[in-house]
Amino acid sequence: MDEFDGEMPRARHRLPAESLRRVTDPAAIAAVLAEPGETVPVGLGQERAEEALRFALAMNHVGGYHVFLFGLPGTGRHAIALHHIGETARRLPAPEDLAYRYDFSDPQRPRLLKLPAGTARVLSDDLQNFTRQLEPAVNAAFEAKAHQERIEALESAHKERESRAIEAIVQACAEDRLKLLQTGDGWAFVPVDEAGEPLEPERYEALPAKEKARIEQAVERWRQRLVEVLDEFPAWREALYAAIRRAEREALEPVVRHLLTPLREKYAGLSAVIGLLDEIEQDILDGEREWLEDEEEGGRNPAFSPLIRYQIHVLVAHEAGEGAPVVFEDNPSYANLVGWVETLQQLGERITHFQLIRAGALARARGGFLLLDAERLLAQPAAWDALKRALQRREVRIEPPPEAAGWGSVRMLEPEPIDCPLKVILIGSADTFHTLFDLDDDFQDLFKIPAEAADDVPRTPEAEAGLARLLLHLARENALRPPSAAALAAVLDQAAREAEHAHRLTLRTRTLVDLLREADALAHAEGAHEIGAAHVCAAVRARERRLARHAEETIEAMLEGELLITTEGARAGQINGLVVVDVAHQSYGYPVRITATVRLGGEGEVVDIERETELGGAIHSKGVMILASFLAGRFGRHQPLSLSASLVMEQSYAFVEGDSASLAELCALLSAISGLPLAQGIAVTGSVNQFGEVQVIGGVNEKIEGFFALCARRRLTGEQGVIIPRGNVRHLMLREEVVEAVRAGRFSIWTVETVDEAMALLTGLPAGAPDGRIPTGRARTVNEAVAAQLRRMAEIHAAAGEGTPLRRRWRRQGKEERD
Repeated sequence: MDEFDGEMPRARHRLPAESLRRVTDPAAIAAVLAEPGETVPVGLGQERAEEALRFALAMNHVGGYHVFLFGLPGTGRHAIALHHIGETARRLPAPEDLAYRYDFSDPQRPRLLKLPAGTARVLSDDLQNFTRQLEPAVNAAFEAKAHQERIEALESAHKERESRAIEAIVQACAEDRLKLLQTGDGWAFVPVDEAGEPLEPERYEALPAKEKARIEQAVERWRQRLVEVLDEFPAWREALYAAIRRAEREALEPVVRHLLTPLREKYAGLSAVIGLLDEIEQDILDGEREWLEDEEEGGRNPAFSPLIRYQIHVLVAHEAGEGAPVVFEDNPSYANLVGWVETLQQLGERITHFQLIRAGALARARGGFLLLDAERLLAQPAAWDALKRALQRREVRIEPPPEAAGWGSVRMLEPEPIDCPLKVILIGSADTFHTLFDLDDDFQDLFKIPAEAADDVPRTPEAEAGLARLLLHLARENALRPPSAAALAAVLDQAAREAEHAHRLTLRTRTLVDLLREADALAHAEGAHEIGAAHVCAAVRARERRLARHAEETIEAMLEGELLITTEGARAGQINGLVVVDVAHQSYGYPVRITATVRLGGEGEVVDIERETELGGAIHSKGVMILASFLAGRFGRHQPLSLSASLVMEQSYAFVEGDSASLAELCALLSAISGLPLAQGIAVTGSVNQFGEVQVIGGVNEKIEGFFALCARRRLTGEQGVIIPRGNVRHLMLREEVVEAVRAGRFSIWTVETVDEAMALLTGLPAGAPDGRIPTGRARTVNEAVAAQLRRMAEIHAAAGEGTPLRRRWRRQGKEERD
């Protein structure tokens, strides 16, 4: 095969150092920060999500149009939501205050009291003041001389009535020589003598039988008469109690009305409050008034005082003019969402009452907006179902979760449900959104507005300026040292690397602020007054080093020969592919040897050893199948493919997924077929399609840096480098040491668009026409060498007696084309 100047395609495809890393100009950042009156950008690059939020907020009173805001953590999802919701909430009126009041007809079912914003706390204070005045005022009324004399007169008249009734029997029964005596067991009739003294038992026994019969008949008659009189006593006592109650009511009525009159005047426009005051008055005048009983030793516990029935329990209070509420519940358990009823210990028992009802986030957000983290919500038992029920019914019931039925022996309250108009914004990941959308029909009906937060933004001067202002603002919020313009420029460069794109910036500001915090710690250690670019770069290196042990051990294994990787010379059927490993949000790349073997027999199939050993995923297997299709499409039109091949990633013991190694695998396969050696100092990454076109892959920076690290540890010869897809050039944000090595000519990055370009770079030979034709003479290109070897293998296969009519027809067709 003729010599071919391999440096020509290498020079044509080699990238200049300036295209390997795009850096931000610190002077431009300094000029931006010096501009006066610039506000901090909110929602940078989130126009799509903001549009969805504005639409949902415009449909604030339409059921079902709740929002699911999804995206990557740290992209400012909460800040975007709070900003737009806050603006809308300020324009809305404050909702009604919510309070619970005692139900005098059914104490287990407290009634809901809705009051104008700013009223509930005032009413609560007024009723507490009323109850403080009530007891002494009532005591004073009852202790008044006129009332005491009236009660004494009633009681005296009652006693006199009972006495007269008994005395009448005493006098009447004397005519029958009987006397009525009161004993410890009640009343008894005894016979008496002529002097009126009770007969002794001996004298009674001595009486004639006729006399004793008369006495017994008289005793029985008077006993019946006494029973009739005593049966009237309870009714007389009831009449006494009724008379006392009337007297007490007449004594209390002016006092209570005097105390309630100011409240009636103050709340005259609120019918619900006036109705409550009417019920309070009626209960005080006609109720049992347990609160007047003697206090227990040490004083009455206010939590158990019967007087609390005359107060209200403020559940949710607002201030007039404050706007609609915005509630973010970061622990959305069932109780924290719906609310709960507390219990107290009294005399060894658990009790509860309406003052122990607690509001949940749904009630607190009523008339406004509720923000919830979707993943935390779904992790809480029964919370998701409770939220859906509340949104479907547009009301919330404060009750234990369904699975809590039968808990304990406390009879729980049944508070009146709370109507619950509000807008819910769920914030979560894209996976959670799609899972709920696919598996939960209720979710589709309730959360009709998806809002997707972008995770990066085009790297325009405006975006760089906006992100720089935002980072400066966040540094101030976190009490960090002021970052210099050069430091902010370095953070922006890291933002591009985090986005894996030289022309985009990540919007995951959480990681960028963390980087500033770490740089601030380094600045503090040096005693610096500001964060400099050097501090940012040192923080990046320290962050990478913390999780670099596995990467360093992998390189050491290659240097010591445990992992076989060659970075010099040339070999057929062998190539260095590149893989990326993710460890705790840090990625690193390293080379892996890919080998291909071919043998006679078969019809061009390619065996994926990774798949056969169940170490390869579906996408990787798809990539290998595409290689077989490429061979058949290019070289199988002119001759039969009488071979089979095998591909494997050597010394790979972990699961392999992805098709980014398919370009390297195809080059190794073509090399194994043709026998052309491949340069081992060049690593390859990229995927290919059935036409041999090279496609973009991920992790390009880490892959290049991983191979560079190995070559640098051994020796940079100037012949080493990496082949990448041309479409990946815009993703390059390589470390400065790689850029400097390329600038010095000690390392190279080449770009290709086809497998032919890659083979030319790897072999130093021209690729030739990609038509798969068999050369008539000596092979002078890569494609001719492959076709020639395939032709030879087909002939050997046919000569072995395994030809088929179809193969013979292909041989004739190939000869005619050559002629």
